[in-house]
Amino acid sequence: MASVRFRRQQPIGPFIVDFYCPTHRLIVEIDGPIHDEQRDRDRERQALLEACGYRFLRVPAADVEHNLPRVREQIIRALSPLSP
Repeated sequence: MASVRFRRQQPIGPFIVDFYCPTHRLIVEIDGPIHDEQRDRDRERQALLEACGYRFLRVPAADVEHNLPRVREQIIRALSPLSP
């Protein structure tokens, strides 16, 4: 895949997302343990951003720490023109 750039800790409206790829309007959120306590808030935030045309990929922090190749593949699939 061609080089794709992500911005880290990108402000979008009133929110700050973990990673953002502007060319694909893809937001990648790394969900650590704190997200277990704020699921409703995360869902609401995601719905608001998706309503504005952004796409989301949520990745558990444990996957980033222990299975980075799998995370990489998830991101590549999310960047695919045929991905939902």
